[in-house]
Amino acid sequence: MDGWAAVELAGLELGDERLNKRAITLLAAMAESPESSIPKACGGWAASKAAYRFLDNGRVQASAVRQMHARHSVQRMGVRTEVLLVQDTTGLDYTAHRRTRGLGKLDNDWVRGLKQHTVLAVGTDGLPLGVVHQALWARDDAEAGKKHRRKQASIQDKESFRWVRSLERSRAAVPAGIVTITVADREADIYEVFAAGRPGRSELLIRAAQDRRVATEQRYVWASVQAAAVGGTMTVRVEHSGNRPCRTARLRLRSRKVSLVPPARPAGPDRLEPVAVTGILAEEVDPPAGQEPVCWLLLTTLEIAGVQEVERAVRWYSYRWLVERYHYVLKSGCHVEDLQLETAERLERALAFYSIVAWRLLWLTYESRLRPQESCQVALSRPEWEALYATTHKTADVPDEAPPLREAVRWIGQLGGFLGRKGDGEPGVKTLWRGWMRLRDMTTTWCILRPDVGNG
Repeated sequence: MDGWAAVELAGLELGDERLNKRAITLLAAMAESPESSIPKACGGWAASKAAYRFLDNGRVQASAVRQMHARHSVQRMGVRTEVLLVQDTTGLDYTAHRRTRGLGKLDNDWVRGLKQHTVLAVGTDGLPLGVVHQALWARDDAEAGKKHRRKQASIQDKESFRWVRSLERSRAAVPAGIVTITVADREADIYEVFAAGRPGRSELLIRAAQDRRVATEQRYVWASVQAAAVGGTMTVRVEHSGNRPCRTARLRLRSRKVSLVPPARPAGPDRLEPVAVTGILAEEVDPPAGQEPVCWLLLTTLEIAGVQEVERAVRWYSYRWLVERYHYVLKSGCHVEDLQLETAERLERALAFYSIVAWRLLWLTYESRLRPQESCQVALSRPEWEALYATTHKTADVPDEAPPLREAVRWIGQLGGFLGRKGDGEPGVKTLWRGWMRLRDMTTTWCILRPDVGNG
């Protein structure tokens, strides 16, 4: 695991080689035991004390750690010509940690914590490539109770400006030869997002929240797209949300090119102009009894010439769920809301490392599904996969060649409670992080019993 952490943080410069090495050690410890507290992950008081000193060191810039991960995320794009930049915001609740300084209000006066906005790079095949931009902040208590004034404020002075700022910064992180498609849910349905310049080759795919005015005889975007003829049907996997179980949904598709009419805004330096987009309406046909049907109105700047392009856009939008899953792994898998650190600055440093760990767990889950026959050595060291093989097969005789990634991931899932029965599908992130923790202890024992294995 140290080897993987060293690669992910290769090039990190914190101003002291000892700090650079400590960063790698800390990332490896967190990744080996993502569900554990910092002391338990570090494995001893001396290592824990060193980790806390590191997180308290003002020379350790969380932004430097995030930038290094972003750089490697871009490298993982490889020869891809198109990449999805999926945005979402979550709240990190530290209400129970009353001694932590620097927090702000979340949903109400009683819930305190930090807000985190993530831009996750995703391949057009659905593979999470890494975080290319992330912002963390505490809401200003002095701004509480001023909601009625926000409509009069400039967009640059609103918290919602994070969508525009993240759009610009994530695009800038990606090489010019790659087409970026920013994907976001209804919270990003802000006119300034559509009106933002599109330098190079960058596109938008946003789910509509507002029934915007358009320059058609129907006058509003919902009616305008609903008036279009049905252009075909397709099936997509709809992930569970709240009480909605995971299922495959058959969607009826309509699309129409429209021109968005700019809304009235307070006086500002720039005048908003109309924006040409294609509206895509995807409505579920025959949903299960008792389940709310899927109904997505998507607004996109992608060129839509026919039903294939419509289906592609809807499929890409369905990958937006990955950033929600990423935040779920960060909170439920890495337990970052249990961190007991005294200041928001220390939390930010710790979160920079746990954010990488959360991505790696998510990547492992989907890499094994998309490239099942790839060698498991892309994710496991030789001692890890040997210990996994020996435990699964109850034998000390292990093969010379590493098993396929899909097999290894299923074995890890079984360590975490995955039954692997016919019809069970593939192990999810939750069972994988549980299995990963057990694998850590097994690998330690294996290396003691087989010192000839080394750290390969």
